[in-house]
Amino acid sequence: MQPSHESPYSHRSEPQSHTQSPLVTGTSVVALKYKDGVVIAADNLASYGSLARFTSVKRLRQFNSRVVLGFGGDVSDMQHLDRMLNSLSIRENYLSDLDSQHPSASAADGDNPATTSKELHARNLHTYIQKAMYRRRSELNPLWNVILIAGLDGAHNPFLASVDLLGTTFESPSLATGFGSHLAQPLMRKKVPTEADAKKLSREEAVSIVKECMKVLFYRDARSMDRYSIAVIERTGAAAAEGVDAEKASTVEMKDDEKLEQQSWAFAEDIRGYGTQVN
Repeated sequence: MQPSHESPYSHRSEPQSHTQSPLVTGTSVVALKYKDGVVIAADNLASYGSLARFTSVKRLRQFNSRVVLGFGGDVSDMQHLDRMLNSLSIRENYLSDLDSQHPSASAADGDNPATTSKELHARNLHTYIQKAMYRRRSELNPLWNVILIAGLDGAHNPFLASVDLLGTTFESPSLATGFGSHLAQPLMRKKVPTEADAKKLSREEAVSIVKECMKVLFYRDARSMDRYSIAVIERTGAAAAEGVDAEKASTVEMKDDEKLEQQSWAFAEDIRGYGTQVN
């Protein structure tokens, strides 16, 4: 019998398959609103299964001067979304440049060039990501991520919402993904149960609460580490003025290699029932 010279790749003997479970993943993202903005944080660890493999993966992404995104879940899907958002950012900047060069075109469309913001705000981006995630879910090929969108909306008010791999959305004064939804969310809701409480919270208090949540997650979550990224998106005093450019009305302060402070493992002495401890 003559051997077949047909390429084994010319015909697919199996149906096309999609990701059934993520391989390299990031754990919790934690975010909290306060009176002038939003604080968001995520550790820098990406785990290969249960192996703490990559220790410098930045899971916070600044989109523009008033939006930061936090990614939980599959790292490769996070990178795909990052490329998609980078293309969106380039396209929006290009269109903004065209509008600035030809303001008469914007006026013809009914927009006031002096008051129209040139940037996508947090609510815009949240809607865009929700549609993208729902489309992939409808194709039975979801992006295995939960994303927190933190920043300022069109009126320069603090905005915080989530989108999961099914395209389901949720808004709240505090949000967390992964183990953070079990361990950090109760701590934040105890401090800030309602939107009214968030409007009374100062920046220093919000940062302190988020840092405490990151410490608790490091103690209790085996897929976390003590190095993390944290960002603060805040409106400035110029936000109240009409017609102020979005870049001048908001600031983003991001630190991508923070280390947990004042760690204490004294509580471990009281834990019983693990290993050789039987008393």
